[in-house]
Amino acid sequence: MSKGKNYRLMPFWMAISVVVGILIGSFYANHFSGNRLNIINSSGNKLNNLLHIIDDQYVDTVNINDLVEKAMPQILSELDPHSVYITARDGEIANDDLRGSFSGIGIEFTIRQDTIRVQNVIGNGPAERAGVLAGDKIVEVDDSVFVGKKVTNEEAMHRLKGPKDTKVKLGILRYGENKVHHITVTRGEIPTKSVTACYMLDDESGYIKIRNFGENTYPELLIALAKLSQKGFSNLVIDLRSNTGGYLESAVQIANEFLSKGQLIVYTEGRRYPRQEYRADGRGSYQRMPLVILVDEGSASASEILAGAIQDNDRGTIVGRRSFGKGLVQKPMEFTDHSMIRLTIARYYTPSGRCIQKPYADGADYNGDWMQRYQHGEFFSQDSIKHTGPAYHTNNGRTVYGGGGITPDIFVPEDTVGMTSYYKEASMSGLILQFAYTYTDENRAKLSSMEDYKEMERYLKNQNSVEKFVSFAEKNGLKRRNLMIQKSHKLLERFVNSRIIYNILNEQAWTEYLNQDDPAIIQTIRLFREGRAFPEKPESPEMQREQHHA
Repeated sequence: MSKGKNYRLMPFWMAISVVVGILIGSFYANHFSGNRLNIINSSGNKLNNLLHIIDDQYVDTVNINDLVEKAMPQILSELDPHSVYITARDGEIANDDLRGSFSGIGIEFTIRQDTIRVQNVIGNGPAERAGVLAGDKIVEVDDSVFVGKKVTNEEAMHRLKGPKDTKVKLGILRYGENKVHHITVTRGEIPTKSVTACYMLDDESGYIKIRNFGENTYPELLIALAKLSQKGFSNLVIDLRSNTGGYLESAVQIANEFLSKGQLIVYTEGRRYPRQEYRADGRGSYQRMPLVILVDEGSASASEILAGAIQDNDRGTIVGRRSFGKGLVQKPMEFTDHSMIRLTIARYYTPSGRCIQKPYADGADYNGDWMQRYQHGEFFSQDSIKHTGPAYHTNNGRTVYGGGGITPDIFVPEDTVGMTSYYKEASMSGLILQFAYTYTDENRAKLSSMEDYKEMERYLKNQNSVEKFVSFAEKNGLKRRNLMIQKSHKLLERFVNSRIIYNILNEQAWTEYLNQDDPAIIQTIRLFREGRAFPEKPESPEMQREQHHA
């Protein structure tokens, strides 16, 4: 081939080379790009790239959305126990308790034998106005049979709740009847109460039970205080036992009612969130009233903020058992699909400077901590409380500890008198709750005629409710143990009767019944009568030495 001909073919060969190069490059890009991502990619981009690679090249078809939904909780769980992912469906349920109201039909229900049983009907609510009665079984929802394994709390709430003014058709099976009644209920706004009990313990001492800290907790508390004022109360106990918390702002508003101007209530601080202090404005109406706060291992978060503010300012006395130990602040962040994360952004600190968050790293059994406390003997002896955090001091110089909840000023052990393995099995198995519902259902007409819990208590004692429960439990697999039943008779009677009272009356009546012989309540009344609700200054070392030499 001549030199001139080669020159003439050069553009052709160059074009062929470029095409071949592109083809080879495309081949390698398509087949091997997943093996090594660009080294300048950040870790966040790695996650995105991983999902793209799975979507593009994985051997089977993958629902990427489902994969993300499953991965999100796992990622957040690596941070701390309280940073969580909440699906759009669960988010609505999670917020209802704190919002102050929700849109629904207005019933309390339990699920037994795969069927919704109406436990209570909220007075003047949509269900009551439509004719639903306590004791009814809901077997159909919107013309679809709703019984069996698909009946869960979550699914039941999903079907019964809905936008205000929408309708839901219920198929009702009433006690003693075989015919299904069809009732259409128009959904409405149902209030959710934070203050579940308010009454006088004696002629001078008012009692308020707060279930959680929601949007309306502070105004509910003011209403409760006004009711107690009409009855002439001069002492106050706020019961925060089993209160899992809620909004920090609600706890701050309530603490403000009892603290003097300028006193620190709580402060928060995080890596990206500078210190923010919350102080009393001096406008509280109850700054001098003797005050006791009740806590236990179920008191957490906002409950501990309120208890810590009262304790560190020596404003009142904390009575009960060591609280849960949650000192982390979460910020809710919603996605476009209405799912959300609650991300820990800061820690909160009580006025003395302590963070009461209990350990959660290095293999700590966070959720099983209460069982470890129980096994260690902490529920029964103050000496068994293990303080893992540093010591701090209240305004008066009393020693308090961080790193694991609020330790009460006065310890009240769990009442174990009469505790037996029979009682434990009866209570843990759910048999007491089942019996109480069945007994209530069968005797609803008679029980509903009673005016208050005291009349009902006398009636149930005469009916020997414990023996009736024991027979029921035996038929349902719990062997009769006469000596244990005799030993646990008072505990069994208390549990059985309290649930029947709750089913017929309300949570306030249930609380009043249980408080009659509650050791923490008894201790609180004693404190008030002895004038010891305000903590005293600890004696100085010099004073102690003088007493020692005297």
